[in-house]
Amino acid sequence: MKLSLHHSLLILFFVCFIASCTEPVEHTAPAVRARDSVAVMTSWGVNTLISDSGVIKYRIVTEKWEVNENKRPPRWIFEKGLFLEQFDEKFHVQAYIQCDTAYYYSQNKLWELRSRVRVRTKDGLRFTSQELFWDQNTHELYSNVFSRLITPDRTLQGSYFRSDEKMTRYMVSNTKGSFSQSDLEGDKNSSASTGSDQDSIQKSQRSQAVPERGGKQQ
Repeated sequence: MKLSLHHSLLILFFVCFIASCTEPVEHTAPAVRARDSVAVMTSWGVNTLISDSGVIKYRIVTEKWEVNENKRPPRWIFEKGLFLEQFDEKFHVQAYIQCDTAYYYSQNKLWELRSRVRVRTKDGLRFTSQELFWDQNTHELYSNVFSRLITPDRTLQGSYFRSDEKMTRYMVSNTKGSFSQSDLEGDKNSSASTGSDQDSIQKSQRSQAVPERGGKQQ
């Protein structure tokens, strides 16, 4: 039986279609460059001492410690929580610091502590907040969210906190809570600064740039 030209073209098209379906197809995707995301060091179950200029300054205890120099800015990452002890030159404990998440920006020498931040000093001062920054260049601590400060003779809480590194001189703005008699009498030697007279200080200091987890992390 003779096939018409139309039928012959249909058969040829069907054969070509079957052949094309049986050929393997290679699926490709953009290459993942390891340096874009992989940490240079990841340690688990860490309990170690950290020295600075040959002097032991800190003890770090954490479940996971990641060092990533490829992110911008480079940072240490403590996503499983952090417990840190701070020592003086004679290896005496000066303070305990604890939080759920922490980042250390190695180039800027800046600590960013997040979620259930707790600080306790050798003098019995206790600090709690959901955020705390520790600038090792200026030797200052500060927080831009609600914070509570408890000392042996006063309790302060407010929306902005700033202190020296040893927490011996501190300021809490928009405060409320209990105050010592020296605060009520306006004692100029008091180490704590409180009240509405800190509003101008608060406005000028809040303009300082603070690392943002969402925008700068990669």
